[in-house]
Amino acid sequence: MKIVSVEIIRDKRKVTLPEEWRAAWREPDGEAIKSWGFSYFKVSTDEGIVGFGPYTGNPGEHVMSFLKGFDPYRVGEFWDAFMSGERAGTANVNASGLEIALWDIIGKASGKPVYKLLGACRNRIMAYAATSRLLKIKEHIRQIHELMDMGFKAVKLRLHRPKPEDDLRMVKEVRDAVGDDLLILVDANQNNPSRQYNFWSRRTALKMARELDKLDVFFLEEPLPRRDVEGLAEIASSVDMFIAGGEHSRCIYDFRDHIVKGAYDIVQPDVMLGAIGIIGMKKVGVMADYFGRLLIPHVCGASNLALGLAATLQAVATIENCPMVEYPFDPPILTVETQQPIVKEPILVDRDGFIEIPDKPGIGIEIKGYDDLKN
Repeated sequence: MKIVSVEIIRDKRKVTLPEEWRAAWREPDGEAIKSWGFSYFKVSTDEGIVGFGPYTGNPGEHVMSFLKGFDPYRVGEFWDAFMSGERAGTANVNASGLEIALWDIIGKASGKPVYKLLGACRNRIMAYAATSRLLKIKEHIRQIHELMDMGFKAVKLRLHRPKPEDDLRMVKEVRDAVGDDLLILVDANQNNPSRQYNFWSRRTALKMARELDKLDVFFLEEPLPRRDVEGLAEIASSVDMFIAGGEHSRCIYDFRDHIVKGAYDIVQPDVMLGAIGIIGMKKVGVMADYFGRLLIPHVCGASNLALGLAATLQAVATIENCPMVEYPFDPPILTVETQQPIVKEPILVDRDGFIEIPDKPGIGIEIKGYDDLKN
């Protein structure tokens, strides 16, 4: 089997959001988003098998040329050539969507979902609802009760207010409102660009971590920029709750110092944002497990959710030290309808707060109407 074409499919039918989306990590100066479209890779073979992967950017002509006539079963060679990152920092972060498409082809050719080919250790996994906005405290509490009624056992809140004490007050009032029936996760987003935001100092981050620890927070994500390994390690050693991070890591080797030096208790690779992919996710999982760390992957929401989440689930179904997965969900903006309209069967969370690993061949989902969407 050989690859005969690689295409970028762009859906011209944008999703109009029910209200403007202001993501917490871009506050206070980020532009509100009113709609989004959908783009993905379509990789075709001479046997008529087609693989799909999330569009992760233009990988470059050298990557596209490499794939022409390539055997998709040699996906390991592709990953090593363009995504390993060991060769003088040459990791191609735009190639990850193509690596996912190659796995989709392999699974379809074998008649199995990818996770069963890689060695399954589970067929379902707990999901946490990742909210995305800075709301008033009463609105947070109302939304969290609604999420709990849907079945979620864990919810992530954002900390990115101008005054850190206001973030802390919000978490405290949420904890008081829900009691011990919910895992609360918080994301400080101290690694995201935001020109007018007063980022936390090491001292502020340590103080916040100690106060959040008293509120029985499960993990604190990105309390400092990811390159401040020393500061992150100091925080991690000072509290009982987990310190998490790594969604912006360019390749798997970016996690090495964080794991060895104890900066992260939980590593959060993303199959799409860096040169990670399915192979990289498994490699990071092994690295973390060796040092007694957990892996809870970051998952991009909005237009890339369906394909990115599908690929993530195939990978984590083979990683034992992964207790849960991120599920971007922030009604009325981040919903199944706004994030997964391109798939025939959306990926859902059940009443127990779990996701069944997609079991169809490949990465487990089917794109609908893609031939009509091609530019």
